[in-house]
Amino acid sequence: MPRWDAHQYLRFAGERTQPAIDLLGRVAVEAPRRAIDLGCGPGNSTALLHERWPAAEVVGLDSSAEMIAAASKTYPDWKWVQADAADWTAAEPYDVIFSNAAFQWVPDHARLFPRLLAQVATGGALAVQMPAHLTSPIHHAMVKVAQEPAWRDRLHAAAKAIDVGTPSFYYDLLQPLAGRLDLWVTEYFHVLAGPAAVIDWMRGTGLPPFLQALAADAERAAFEARLLAEITPAYPPRCDGRVLFLFRRLFVIAYRNLSE
Repeated sequence: MPRWDAHQYLRFAGERTQPAIDLLGRVAVEAPRRAIDLGCGPGNSTALLHERWPAAEVVGLDSSAEMIAAASKTYPDWKWVQADAADWTAAEPYDVIFSNAAFQWVPDHARLFPRLLAQVATGGALAVQMPAHLTSPIHHAMVKVAQEPAWRDRLHAAAKAIDVGTPSFYYDLLQPLAGRLDLWVTEYFHVLAGPAAVIDWMRGTGLPPFLQALAADAERAAFEARLLAEITPAYPPRCDGRVLFLFRRLFVIAYRNLSE
């Protein structure tokens, strides 16, 4: 699992939090007793759960010590747990299991999603958002540059680190298990200063597995420079000189025995 930088992640805090707001707004569970945020990061998504359900017991869980430290510093009175969502098991069912932009780093969704849904209480929901931008110019460029001779041997694993299926995969997986299933895709257009800002965005999410696999700062800088050259034609300046960074996200909400 890559090491995460909470400060870098929060450089685009508003843009990264909006999908969590959109996901939470569609969760049709009115008064949950217990909720957990898996892959809570620095706590920005967990704060939304506290805001919507102030009477609920809310837990934030993340595998990154850096992220848990940042969350604990910002929200010292809330409950934070450092653990890996891949093998986490609830002591008792949760009314809401929530995850915003974390499960793309967790392998074997065919096992993960049914296992988590089984830990949702009757009438509760498993609510998940994941990036679905594997066909985007920046992701294509990261994989392409990683396959060049200078990097290929060391970046093979990084190029395969993200695991997100198609909407039909999650439908076929969860429909037989869920009382109700909601699936949708949203495309966000983020207005950034230029192609270099796209690289800066990715330093908080998709780039760490690539950069951390390289041995020295000079090599990491060379990789980023090569990546910038590769993506620049794909993000041309608009009328004001800025660029539009399209980011597609997949949303899944599976309910336990909840009639429509």
